[in-house]
Amino acid sequence: MSHRNPPEEPRPPASLRRVPVQERSAERLTRILDACADVLDEVGYEGLTTRAVAHRAGVPIGSVYRFFGNKRALADALAHRNLDAYAERVSARVDGVEGGDWRGAVDAAFDEYLEMKRTVPGFGLVDFGVPSAPEAMPDANVRVAERVAALLAHHLDRPLDDRLRRTVLVAVEAVDAVLQLAFRGRPSGDADLVEEARTLLHAYFARSLD
Repeated sequence: MSHRNPPEEPRPPASLRRVPVQERSAERLTRILDACADVLDEVGYEGLTTRAVAHRAGVPIGSVYRFFGNKRALADALAHRNLDAYAERVSARVDGVEGGDWRGAVDAAFDEYLEMKRTVPGFGLVDFGVPSAPEAMPDANVRVAERVAALLAHHLDRPLDDRLRRTVLVAVEAVDAVLQLAFRGRPSGDADLVEEARTLLHAYFARSLD
């Protein structure tokens, strides 16, 4: 029996001026977001410019402005794409976890975040929101928590109720703070602090899920 939670229907970010309908346009948008991620890794959010992204993507600057009004909108769209990719990748990991095993499912979500943090271009600076521009995606952790809560509810065959949503949101907020500390100045993260975050997760979820 598959325990994969059907992925939430991806919705275009509000920052996207125009939703591509043709394959060529969609491919151009992908190139622009890929370039945004690469430029972020090189110069950070403060150094990010739409002109640099256009140059890296090999498209006219007008192509960038066709989709995005400014660099904040670009980074916000990248954050939305990261969230959709995260949800899909966690679902794939949880497929291999025995049904009802909440620790295995929680570890799958935690380990996938670490994997993306360490390997996905731009993710270290803009995972699910822009740290230096929180108004661009103010509910980033709420959106992450909603995706993870839905996946857990499906995997554990339990209702997606307010209690589970609240538990997952608190866990996401707490672990986010610890992992920010773990990755401060360390691209791969401080191993001891990463494991402290995992221990925190297990201890907190045990109160509700054991």
